[in-house]
Amino acid sequence: MFKSALRVVFSICALSVTVPAVHAENKSATKSSVKKHVHKKSSKSKTEVASHAHAKHRQASHKSHRKSGKKPVVAHVTHRNAVQPVAYTPALPVMPPVMTAGDLAGLNATRDPLALKSNVAFVIDQTNSQVLFEKNSSVPLPIASLTKLMTATVVVEARQDMDEVLEVTADDIDRERNSASRLRVGSHLKRSDMLHIALMSSENRAASALGRHYPGGLPAFVAAMNAKAKALGMANTHYVDSTGLSSQNVATARDLAKLVVAAYRHPLIREYSTDSKYSVNTGKQVLQYINSNRLVMNPHWEIGLQKTGYITEAGRCLLMQTRIDGRPVVMVFLDSKGKDSRLADAGRIRKWLEVNKHQALTQVTPHQS
Repeated sequence: MFKSALRVVFSICALSVTVPAVHAENKSATKSSVKKHVHKKSSKSKTEVASHAHAKHRQASHKSHRKSGKKPVVAHVTHRNAVQPVAYTPALPVMPPVMTAGDLAGLNATRDPLALKSNVAFVIDQTNSQVLFEKNSSVPLPIASLTKLMTATVVVEARQDMDEVLEVTADDIDRERNSASRLRVGSHLKRSDMLHIALMSSENRAASALGRHYPGGLPAFVAAMNAKAKALGMANTHYVDSTGLSSQNVATARDLAKLVVAAYRHPLIREYSTDSKYSVNTGKQVLQYINSNRLVMNPHWEIGLQKTGYITEAGRCLLMQTRIDGRPVVMVFLDSKGKDSRLADAGRIRKWLEVNKHQALTQVTPHQS
């Protein structure tokens, strides 16, 4: 009996020692489990935050590309076995500078004492044809809308009815360069109005309509342009249209000076080319035009005739008759760089002539440096 009681006491003591050990092990396991759970939860939270931030970045990137019209390129970058799309926009290629016919001929290597921005310049005294300034003046180049001065000369000398109403048709649309025009197909204007805006604002459809409405049509008109050039001694000049949109309309600065002298004899050409603004009624709307040469609005300039021109191959061009210190002068600038550089070159020539009234400055050799 005593032995049985003693055996029970020992069992109870053993149990009281064992239980805490088991309980402690469970507590340690619980802590480990909690730590693992917290770590998993933390990792999950970081992943969710990163994914959420990346999604917001991707949405903003796509939204930005939709606004800019550019399609994003997607590269896949791997991070710890996770593939994440990264959007980026490729850099735009750097475009080389546009080369004009003068540049291709090497005329941009020519240097002159006045540091003109035009590859070609020619200035004469209108009264005696004395050459006052010369730079690459004998090189034939595209002349752009300077062509329209010959267009005007042929129209005026043909003595066509200036009150005749001409229509703008689909044949007058520029299909070579797709240049814009405010004259819609179906517009009706008097010949005088067509001539006015062709000279003053270089309106291409007006110049085209003038050529089409010549007896024999445009081919006969272009033939008359070339015949007039030959009669004036413009040996290095050739025309293929009445607008100047084709780069095949070519001339030298020397030839163009002869044209300026001839065209200046016509009061209508002088008036139309130098008006600062003019309105026309097309039958559908009233259009306001302004002169393409802002020097005509400058009170410090006395300009008797002018014409501007531009196409890529020709660069910026300008010809005009003006008076400097009372002397009538003809200026021609071809292949100028920059929108206003031809006007600035005219100012440089004027300033030089005002200081050196009785001198001539010539540079006749291309590629001179």
